[in-house]
Amino acid sequence: MPEPTQEHWLKIAETFLSVTNFPNCIGAIDGKHIRIVKPAHSGSLYYNYKHFFSTVLLAICDANYCFIAVDIGDYGKNSDSSIFKNSIFYQRLIKKELNIPENSSFPEGEESKLPFVIVGDEAFGLSQNVMRPYGGKHLSTQKKVFNYRLPLNVSEEFAEDIIKACVILHNFVRIRDGNTLDFEDTLSYEGLIDEHGSPDNTSGKAATSIREQFADYFMGAGEVPWQYE
Repeated sequence: MPEPTQEHWLKIAETFLSVTNFPNCIGAIDGKHIRIVKPAHSGSLYYNYKHFFSTVLLAICDANYCFIAVDIGDYGKNSDSSIFKNSIFYQRLIKKELNIPENSSFPEGEESKLPFVIVGDEAFGLSQNVMRPYGGKHLSTQKKVFNYRLPLNVSEEFAEDIIKACVILHNFVRIRDGNTLDFEDTLSYEGLIDEHGSPDNTSGKAATSIREQFADYFMGAGEVPWQYE
């Protein structure tokens, strides 16, 4: 998974717009708990809210469900949001070090320019580059439409397919490279890995405003006829 260039991010955004009618989207993020036997001397670190021991696969995918970046191996007790915020990817995201293109206007002649965003479910915090659904049960039509239009696929079936793909990929790599690799080599991955204790400097008010503008777009120039069904 090479680090995306600005041109690559733009192609991802074009595909999301074509497939999901969601503009300025450069990825979808979600986590999956992978069941494991309790590691020795680990206490409750790997014990998750679903009441089993697990390690976490956190992944950002493009519109074709291809991985852009992953975090593998965090404690099962940690939330998706905390794993994301403690990652190098997130730190580079808020520092604008990921080659993400400058703010861009929406199609159909929209004048205001908005940032490119990653979409996630309610487990993730809202920020200028991360969009999550509106919370609550009594939502306006506009907010319900936004939540519907958020291009997520978080079904159990899809999550299982991801894990199956990882298993097959593991076998492929082991067969290709043989069994001569050092064990330590198999534990290192440079990309979206853990880095604890970094600050979040995004503005909550700005992020809320950005989400409102996405919601406005889906009720106007970006409206699709089936969104009210």
